Amino acid sequence: MKFTKVLALAAAASTFAIAAYADGTIGIAMPTKSSARWISDGNSMVEQFEAAGYDTDLQYAEDDIPNQLAQIENMITKGVDVLVVAAIDGTTLSNALSNAAASGIKVIAYDRLIRDSGDVDYYATFDNFKVGVQQASSLVSGLKERFGDGPYNVELFGGSPDDNNAYFFYNGAMSVLDPLIADGTVNVASGQMGMDTVGTLRWDGAVAQSRMDNLLSAHYTDQQVHGVLSPYDGLSIGILSSLKGVGYGSGDMKMPIVTGQDAEVPSVKSMLAGEQYSTVFKDTRSLAGVTVSMVDALLKGTEPEINDTSTYDNGVKVVPSYLLEPVSVDLSNWEEILIGSGYYTMDQIK
Repeated sequence: MKFTKVLALAAAASTFAIAAYADGTIGIAMPTKSSARWISDGNSMVEQFEAAGYDTDLQYAEDDIPNQLAQIENMITKGVDVLVVAAIDGTTLSNALSNAAASGIKVIAYDRLIRDSGDVDYYATFDNFKVGVQQASSLVSGLKERFGDGPYNVELFGGSPDDNNAYFFYNGAMSVLDPLIADGTVNVASGQMGMDTVGTLRWDGAVAQSRMDNLLSAHYTDQQVHGVLSPYDGLSIGILSSLKGVGYGSGDMKMPIVTGQDAEVPSVKSMLAGEQYSTVFKDTRSLAGVTVSMVDALLKGTEPEINDTSTYDNGVKVVPSYLLEPVSVDLSNWEEILIGSGYYTMDQIK
């Protein structure tokens, strides 16, 4: 993606942050502070909502579902005007959102689709299928670059099965990898495929590291792994720890191609160190800006801007959505994308 387009995406945050001042309190329910990206999301929303004249109530549930439910119920009781919810488990909120609807409170699902509820009004997210396509495309490019024409031994990791996005990431990736598996270019030596098998509950890096340890000991004592599809940087770091632990990245054992997502600082540093191969950048400033725009429209009685009315069926309804573009990042463009857009400073990375 050209730098001008990246700047345009970053500028979208300020475009969407409404200048007109309005009364109202926005309840913001975030899943956890254990991932840097959710801290960035929360900070960006507070900053942009307050710039638009709204008060905010930002709560983190630390991946505890009852805690998030209690936080949302408390926001409803306090009478917030709109709820913005990044769900820990998108299937557990139906009763809470029914209470919100009964109180006249609109609900926006933030980056993670809330399922099994007719009380989700809008959804702000990235093109999650494309994220998976970008991850797998980067994986394949890296495999060719580092290991020639193949065939390649590759292992697959999925995200948390209670996060609807994880299925979009996986399906997007497999739309690229399935033909290569079918023609023998890619070999999944463990045979482990499908989200029911490769999912990683709560996106836990320690769980991913343990699974990678098991894969290596069971299937790679007499052959090398060439690549690992990882859907999130936090998993990638655990996977890389496992690989380095048995000697990959030293001697004649080349580091496998490992993907990621969210452009978290440890993973950017890992890329610069020649370990993680790539990540997918999702500009949380722009996503926050879209969300502010949606809320502002709702509270002013107008229709929020959306660009997708077919993709996200939550089991009860198709939720009208605004999808932002993800950006694949590797050593060829990380500085242009991450530093050039102002998302990070060079001091944060080096």
